[in-house]
Amino acid sequence: MPDSIPQAERLLNLVIALVNTTAPMTKEQVRTSVSGYDDGSSTEAFERKFERDKDILRELGVPVVTVTAAAHGDEVGYRIDPDAYALPPLQLSAAQLGVLTLAAEFWNDQTLRADASRALTKLRVVGDTPAEADAVAGLTPRVHPAGPALGPLLDAAHDHQVVSFTYRAASTGEVLTRHVEPWRLVASRGGWYLVGRDRDRDAPRVFRLSRITGRVRAVGERGAFAVPADVDPLALVTSVQQADARTAWLAVAPDRAGALRARAATEPGTAPDGVAAPEGTDLVAVPYQRTSDLADEITGYTDAVVVLAPATLREAVLTRLRAAVVMGERVAGPEAAVDRG
Repeated sequence: MPDSIPQAERLLNLVIALVNTTAPMTKEQVRTSVSGYDDGSSTEAFERKFERDKDILRELGVPVVTVTAAAHGDEVGYRIDPDAYALPPLQLSAAQLGVLTLAAEFWNDQTLRADASRALTKLRVVGDTPAEADAVAGLTPRVHPAGPALGPLLDAAHDHQVVSFTYRAASTGEVLTRHVEPWRLVASRGGWYLVGRDRDRDAPRVFRLSRITGRVRAVGERGAFAVPADVDPLALVTSVQQADARTAWLAVAPDRAGALRARAATEPGTAPDGVAAPEGTDLVAVPYQRTSDLADEITGYTDAVVVLAPATLREAVLTRLRAAVVMGERVAGPEAAVDRG
């Protein structure tokens, strides 16, 4: 008979029961009192499920202890030692808590945001929270959501299980099914990347998660491959980014758009013909990959940033600004449009 509740929920119920029991629980007590095991399955099926769950918990570092239950003669019982399982007292400095706060903010994807938020809350609870930790409040990392592909890829990478998915090539726009050994997931320059071995091409490849279409499916058994010891995922991602990199030439108002200035190229090369910053502005060259991402960011600066080149980026920003004007007129109503005359 199939499980009536998800495995993760059943494992949580088992942990709660074994932590809070006053005496070791026998298998029969687990079967009848812990939600997820009382599904009417056979004794053999229960035994397999319970043994598998104990192994999973122990692999996760949960100390499931086997003892002789005195109240039941020689019958074996189970419990979790709270002292071995509880989080020890933590003393976090302002700098350490600040870094952890940034790490939690980094997970801007719905798949992992809730877990990161809960973890950060627990860390704040177990120790004093220095006021200085709030100094990082304005330094939120900018990483776009990875979408539904992130969770399955993380699971497959952990289990060393091959995945298949349809992928839209950046160069041609062609959509093909890929079979990949997922080695690592990398967040870099605002995007998420999968680094792994493309089985169809028998070579290491880098895939941007935003170009994955449809569902990610696990294929075959766990432990189907080993990650090469000498692989450098970040270096592979960087090489792809450099190959795809373009440069935006911007006219930026003084003391404005600090985030763009921070990413400016130190050696941008020669500006295209006819590109020059108007008087009273600074010429800033910013490397980028996705036109839509940079256009969204520049639009937020309104008249503080003007795109000089390339034309595709300039038009993308203008399109967004025009849409904002139309939306503003709709919100203000027809009278405001007439008065503006």
